[in-house]
Amino acid sequence: MDNTFHKNERLCSKKQIDTLFEKGQTVNAYPIKLIYLGGRSESKTDVKAMFVVPKKKFKHANDRNKLKRRMREAYRLQKGEFYVSIGSYKLNLAILYYGNKTEEYDAIFKATAKLLNNLTKQIVTGGS
Repeated sequence: MDNTFHKNERLCSKKQIDTLFEKGQTVNAYPIKLIYLGGRSESKTDVKAMFVVPKKKFKHANDRNKLKRRMREAYRLQKGEFYVSIGSYKLNLAILYYGNKTEEYDAIFKATAKLLNNLTKQIVTGGS
């Protein structure tokens, strides 16, 4: 699987985003929170993700954009293994940055890995 993040992998639908925030379950690993909602799918894996950094904590757009770029890159590099481990599952993901200060890429990468592993365990054991 290639390490890309195409438009069809982005969560853009307002309706799906609202449903995700209303009914989704959460997993935390500082400084990131993952909200997910999904179920079994007949087709191959269909995972859509969005990345959020709050304007309230990071006033400058360049700080928010930097953090979103770091989260996207960490997700992009780890999603191949994640897709293989969850099998045929349809998921919507919202990856939120809730830390108070800008973390380095290494911390974000480790937190993303931890979140995806925890999510995989919950899906495999039927927690969703």
